[in-house]
Amino acid sequence: MTTGMNTVMITGCSSGFGLESARDFLDKGWSVVATMRRPDMGLLPASDRLRVLALDVTEPDSIARAVDAAGPIDALVNNAGIGWLSAFEATSPETVRRIFETNTFGAFDMIRAVLPQLRKQGSGVIVNVSSSVTMVPLPLLPVYTASKAALNAFSECLALELAPLGIRTRLVLPGQAPATHFSSNARALMADAAEAPAAYKPFVDKAISTLMENASKEPTRPEDVVRAVWRAVTDPDCPLHLPAGRDAEALAA
Repeated sequence: MTTGMNTVMITGCSSGFGLESARDFLDKGWSVVATMRRPDMGLLPASDRLRVLALDVTEPDSIARAVDAAGPIDALVNNAGIGWLSAFEATSPETVRRIFETNTFGAFDMIRAVLPQLRKQGSGVIVNVSSSVTMVPLPLLPVYTASKAALNAFSECLALELAPLGIRTRLVLPGQAPATHFSSNARALMADAAEAPAAYKPFVDKAISTLMENASKEPTRPEDVVRAVWRAVTDPDCPLHLPAGRDAEALAA
């Protein structure tokens, strides 16, 4: 794939990995369709190669409107996601469903929406941003991990059925990134922990301390993920799984 006249559609561009990836593709000459629930043109540099569209990946009508407005694309990066750090018993069924609706089914529905055009043109790339937590069990992350593990298994199978059509599927697996969603997850846990049975408190306190300590040692930087997303889109010979960040790479070794 050349890097001059291509178009990438990226979900979840209001912050973090999605925002930085959109900036990176613009810097490298691509046209970018940056999507977010509440569009903010001020987040990205002005460019005639940039479109910022409203998109809620949990709403089918929103997906249809955004994909129609985007027009032809060469790559889809499913980055939109919800992080969650909490004991399972303290996580409501509504929260579980919300996490899966965004992290798992949102990616499914985005892919379903763009596949007809990719199949018709006989080329394209689908990149799903997952997480390194799927490579090793960690406490207080059962729901988040399950949503990403489902995305991994889906992507692995999808890659097999789309390859004969000329469409590549790749997974980017970021490590812990305190600068983006990890710290907000920790705050969510602190607010949610009051709802957990008291029996969990010693375990929760210890787990939080350990996770925060480990996250501060060699955290994944946004540029690690940006580099992996770029490679996933532009390098046809890269592997299906692309760990991003030293901690993720260590787990994959």
